[in-house]
Amino acid sequence: MTTVRTPPPPRLPVRDRATEAGGGVSPMLSRLAAERATGVLLRERGTLYLADGDVVHAESPATPGLEVLFAARGVLDAEVWREAVAAAGARHRVGRFLVDSGRIAKGALELCHLGSLYDAAYFALGPSSTPTRFRYGAAHWLGPVRPVPVVALERETVRRRALLHRIWPDPATDTAPLVRSKLAAGPSVPLRQEAVLGRVDGVRTAADVSLALGRPAFHTLVDLRRLAAAGLVTAAVPPQPPPVPGVLTQPSADPDVALLRRLRDALEAL
Repeated sequence: MTTVRTPPPPRLPVRDRATEAGGGVSPMLSRLAAERATGVLLRERGTLYLADGDVVHAESPATPGLEVLFAARGVLDAEVWREAVAAAGARHRVGRFLVDSGRIAKGALELCHLGSLYDAAYFALGPSSTPTRFRYGAAHWLGPVRPVPVVALERETVRRRALLHRIWPDPATDTAPLVRSKLAAGPSVPLRQEAVLGRVDGVRTAADVSLALGRPAFHTLVDLRRLAAAGLVTAAVPPQPPPVPGVLTQPSADPDVALLRRLRDALEAL
């Protein structure tokens, strides 16, 4: 008997909404890059500074500032940072001042700054419910360090979103106060995740944990999603308002997360 193998049909093309023509993570940012604009893009969760269409700096309240990352790594102490800002901030040359005065090597500055830029940009380019604005001509006091093309920044943002979804698809741990799961004996975790777990107290959010540890915020999101997937961390349930006398309440349509976890564990044990 002769066996004939039929090749599988070709995969259908899938439209990538993040890279459609005229689209991107932020259509306005793509347009500004095309026109080689200089200024600051103001979004709900952060700001992006552009120079000749490239992103030269990013900030977000969800991420530790560059000075926090410097201090946590022992690169620069707070006093040296304040001195540099006072001496060169008005001329938008703080980065150049730090290098020229020997406070930091150029390569170390570029490496730390790129990490901070990508970290803050991930949050700044997140979904927004408020209008985006752009102020032409504005410049950041740090000054250019190592510009990043908008295409590269958007591609990395999409990659990071996909990574988080693969680890654990529920984004609740990204923004809500965090609590430890009540497990008698949970699985052991790496030291990096153990440090994150040690800051979970029912009050701190992911941003608070990042600031306390002096780590990039996206890295903390990765650790927290892995801890959530392991059943060790969950988002705190907001307190429910007391019932109003004489008013009937409808049963909640939200899924029982604890029940879902038990079902998942039971299926994995089969």
